[in-house]
Amino acid sequence: MKNGGAEAAVAWVGGTQPLEWKFSQVFGERTAGEEVQEVDIISAIEFDRTGDHLATGDRGGRVVLFERTDTHHVGHRRDLEKMDHPINRHPEFRYKTEFQSHEPEFDYLKSLEIEEKINKIRWCQSANGSLFLLSTNDKTIKFWKVQEKKVKNVCDTNVNSTKAMGNGPIVGSSISTTSKQYIANGGCTNNDFSFPTGGFPSLHLPVVTSHESNLMARCRRIYAHAHDYHINSISNNSDGETFISADDLRINLWNLEISNQSFNIVDVKPANMEDLTEVITSAEFHPTHCNTLAYSSSKGSIRLIDMRQSALCDTHSKLFEEQEAPSSRSFFTEIIASISDIKFAKDGRHMLSRDYMTLKLWDINMDSGPVATFQVHEYLRPKLCDLYENDSIFDKFECCLSGDGLRVATGSYSNLFRVFGCSEGSTEATTLESSKNPMRRQGQMPSRPSRSLGSLSGVVRGVKGADNSGVDTNGNTFDFTTKLLHLAWHPTENSLACAASNSLYMYYA
Repeated sequence: MKNGGAEAAVAWVGGTQPLEWKFSQVFGERTAGEEVQEVDIISAIEFDRTGDHLATGDRGGRVVLFERTDTHHVGHRRDLEKMDHPINRHPEFRYKTEFQSHEPEFDYLKSLEIEEKINKIRWCQSANGSLFLLSTNDKTIKFWKVQEKKVKNVCDTNVNSTKAMGNGPIVGSSISTTSKQYIANGGCTNNDFSFPTGGFPSLHLPVVTSHESNLMARCRRIYAHAHDYHINSISNNSDGETFISADDLRINLWNLEISNQSFNIVDVKPANMEDLTEVITSAEFHPTHCNTLAYSSSKGSIRLIDMRQSALCDTHSKLFEEQEAPSSRSFFTEIIASISDIKFAKDGRHMLSRDYMTLKLWDINMDSGPVATFQVHEYLRPKLCDLYENDSIFDKFECCLSGDGLRVATGSYSNLFRVFGCSEGSTEATTLESSKNPMRRQGQMPSRPSRSLGSLSGVVRGVKGADNSGVDTNGNTFDFTTKLLHLAWHPTENSLACAASNSLYMYYA
């Protein structure tokens, strides 16, 4: 089954009904002509397991947390149904807190600057009302705890501010202020002081009260000095105790409680670096099997490994790859085959991979090839030479799956993102724009007759090399400088969060 970018307007034929996406919210919206600071550009985005919290990281090393607010009204659903009142399922988030996760560093041994940019964020299991998450830059992973701390104030003291005069005695105090002779150390030579009958009625102990609470982020652990190359992935294990971190040549296994030791479980570094032919591009733990993980390579392959086989997983249990026909190979074949991101579906049965031109859906029980391929921006194929010249061909786009596994999404240029239906018989292929009017590009699409699924793959194959203009399938000029690299799908609802430069856009369907 193949769904093409040229067929975004194809009518629904069987399968699930295409979703109608609507704008929900935007955080950090740019005004017209406003210059974006490099440090404000969002570089990572992640929903937590419940979908009630969202975290973003930016190139300035900051992590910003958002929390959902509209779920508090769900308890009144039955009352609203009795009143025949429409239930508002419009997802709403609000800013919660932010903290500086990483600072710029310098490796003096290698004379290398380590930038503060957040590469990945992963939520961990929450406990006792506190939130836990992992964040990483190129070299260092940090484990953060975010919790509410009550601000304690001392009140009900003996000093009455309305009667106090500077540093002098309190006006109206029953303490005698008769002049006495004092010695150097503060002692008194005249000890004729006496308590009044009944003591001091106004004297009492101060009281500590908590009037408000503030969110505090505290770094619990730092996992450092374990990677010679830039970290591209971190992933939590389903056991809740361990996680992996991956760079170009190695994957390390960590225990959350131990920061000074990790185990190298995958090492693809050859004895002679001149023999290096591929690097690790992404790694992800299986959502339910704590012994299984997958990692992708720059050659377009995905390897599934079982940690029960050996301590060092040099051999894979399964290999997923799709061979390119020799007749269609070109100078750019290997470059665009490099996988930039992989994600497991919630059920653990399927994997989604993103290379430069396509999304591919894989069944882990079938390693002969992908079960579905989705063309993201096929109209760029004639422009690969230009994309190579301006380095855009090396952009790393992320991908995501819906919680029910029926749809997949990924980003493109001109701040566009694509949503595809991957259920049996679905031809859903929607192009959306990261703006307050996400369906704006849909209205400009030329009308095409609907085609059945059988003729769809033939149309897609015919797209290659057909479009030599500087416009996309919607008739719009594409902009390589505005690209949507990062997006995340809500784990239980049809809600998407997209990072367009420094702005966070949220949509629902």
